[in-house]
Amino acid sequence: MWISVTLQAEAEKAEALSDALMEAGALSVSIEDADAGTEAERPQFGEPGHLPTALWDHSRVIALFDGTADAGELGAMLAEAARAAGFDAVPPFTTETVAEQNWVQLTQSQFDPIRITDRLWIVPSWHAAPDPAAINIELDPGMAFGTGSHPTTRLCLEWLCGVVTPGCSVLDYGCGSGILGIAAAKLGAGEVLGIDIDEKAVEAARDNAARNQAAMRLQHSAVPVGDRFDLVVANILTNPLCVLAPAISARVAPGGRVALSGVLETQAEQVIEAWAPHIALHVGAAHDGWIRLEGRRPGP
Repeated sequence: MWISVTLQAEAEKAEALSDALMEAGALSVSIEDADAGTEAERPQFGEPGHLPTALWDHSRVIALFDGTADAGELGAMLAEAARAAGFDAVPPFTTETVAEQNWVQLTQSQFDPIRITDRLWIVPSWHAAPDPAAINIELDPGMAFGTGSHPTTRLCLEWLCGVVTPGCSVLDYGCGSGILGIAAAKLGAGEVLGIDIDEKAVEAARDNAARNQAAMRLQHSAVPVGDRFDLVVANILTNPLCVLAPAISARVAPGGRVALSGVLETQAEQVIEAWAPHIALHVGAAHDGWIRLEGRRPGP
């Protein structure tokens, strides 16, 4: 059994309180938007593994403590953390008893197979494939970005299902878990290269490709890429897509196609403008506020 304590904190003190609670004896701490579910809710968008640049104005700090701690011990830990974080007194808080349960089983139950199209499914290892005749990519949630559940990943997978032709070459720029490159290989691409700035992502992608028997090369983004590809897909974020426009567009072969995601609908013009000197882009699809930009390099 555990005790969950939820404390209210303003943005400038939430992270300090989180650190202080861990120092005081909390087993884990998380920070959430205290206005979630209301009109004041403020979504934060970022790449998994990287904190947003600013926390919510009204934050909720949730700390988990050992259930054997009595009221006096718990109060002392909260008071110690509050002092260390610069509070005059312990912020308003509530407590809740958390029963012991099979956390692995609970986590797995939250991830079901994901249908991308009739032709393509993403299936966690603990599930049977809903359609054995389809292309089924076995992929479990992990550290690297990309499990098929996020709208940007889905947008890219749907694009690949429509454009990959037998033997074509594909570059997955910012490969994360490797899901896009794996899908391209399973859909019939003849050459697939995945690159990422994060070495752990490259390792995760390599493991996932091997698990799915997908033939693809993987390398760190620091290694130069001299080839050009029939298809280039980049599911990263708006700022790097703009900054890297010359580098990514240079990898698209004459007549080749590119798809970009990780872009909010409100950011479309920013990316289109950054790419205008290289390849003309247009909005190809949208899902839950995210978009996919598409373009083709002139050529045969």
